[in-house]
Amino acid sequence: MNKSELINSLSEETTFSKRDVARVLESFTRIVERTLRNGGKVAITGFGSFTVSRRPARKGINPATKERIDLPEIFVPKFKPGKNLRETVRSVKVG
Repeated sequence: MNKSELINSLSEETTFSKRDVARVLESFTRIVERTLRNGGKVAITGFGSFTVSRRPARKGINPATKERIDLPEIFVPKFKPGKNLRETVRSVKVG
């Protein structure tokens, strides 16, 4: 499901206009981004939580030249699914 499909589904389920749903979705993503940028956490009970994970500096290898390189410390977004979401997805049969 892509963004426009999500907006359509939310609009149908809530009876809010697609325009209103799109604005709420944009606001939600901006708030999550801003919270994570400031080192915070966004938790939605039963669904999951968004956090920032630190990856320490390490040694790496350039695959083209086989030269050893230093990779800097980076911070990456992380999503941990909540109990309800994990249990729902467990019963899914893929393929």
